[in-house]
Amino acid sequence: MVPIPSEARLFTGDVTHAPDWDAVLRLFQPSQIVHLAAETGTAQSLSAATRHGSVNVVGTTQLVDALSRAGYIPEHLILASSRAVYGEGAWGFGADVFYPPPRTHAQLSAGHWDPKGPDGVSAAPLASAASRTEPRPTNIYASTKLAQEHILAAWTAAHGAGLSILRLQNVFGPGQSLTNSYTGIVALFARLSRARQSLEVYEDGRILRDFVYIDDVVDALFAAVRQPSTDARWFDVGSGVSTTIHELAAMTARLCGAPDPRVVGKFRDGDVRAAKCDIRAAVDELGWRPEWALEDGLLALLDWIDNQAERTDVPGDLSVLTS
Repeated sequence: MVPIPSEARLFTGDVTHAPDWDAVLRLFQPSQIVHLAAETGTAQSLSAATRHGSVNVVGTTQLVDALSRAGYIPEHLILASSRAVYGEGAWGFGADVFYPPPRTHAQLSAGHWDPKGPDGVSAAPLASAASRTEPRPTNIYASTKLAQEHILAAWTAAHGAGLSILRLQNVFGPGQSLTNSYTGIVALFARLSRARQSLEVYEDGRILRDFVYIDDVVDALFAAVRQPSTDARWFDVGSGVSTTIHELAAMTARLCGAPDPRVVGKFRDGDVRAAKCDIRAAVDELGWRPEWALEDGLLALLDWIDNQAERTDVPGDLSVLTS
């Protein structure tokens, strides 16, 4: 664990428990609140909907209720949201844009990976941007993150507080759980490759993601803190670079000297085909820019894994390869 700075005060509690919020607000009344607490399992949320709804949605309503009970309105709230709120996002064919419905089990079983445009025409994914892309969640986790956004947008508008919502792409880096497969594909691939296992790549290997290193995300959050908003604003935070899952697997295997990855054609219900984002709003308005390339971040993650004092067995659940 990273040492806590002497200037910081640590209060351990439960975001769904009202007395814990009340106790915190009796101790101090911050001018800004950064809301990070969340359950984050995309596939896991399908079988743990109550837990995701409780932590993500009720945890957020408990926050604003506690502020109301305390009679205190912070100047600015910051929410770590997710690219998952976009669902499949917007796709384009020619000059036209459409929003495909969630991919069905039957579609995936037939190996029809890419959404099709009207009349079955081929289409390509477009970079999501909060200013132009409609949120259309396709899983329970994503729905709870969008609910967080709506709750805080309504509360801050009614109370005259500023709000910054950062929709994060696939975050990775040191500090990720190495025993919970649901915390992300990069850590899972790193663990398996370090064990010299051949990586299984789902679908046709061309699932698309934007992997952003944790230090860049922290920098984006601090940029929002340093430049508080007086109203509501949304930003997309990623590396700005799209990577296929096969490219990620091949890079990880190469760095670890592991066997070549295998494209196995398996799939996971609820996964979106492509996730990519336009980071220009964050760059222009916050003065933020990602600094970490994917390979550099992978090397840092692998170095951290190698230096963990306590080693555990490689997770056996490989059904979470695109979280």
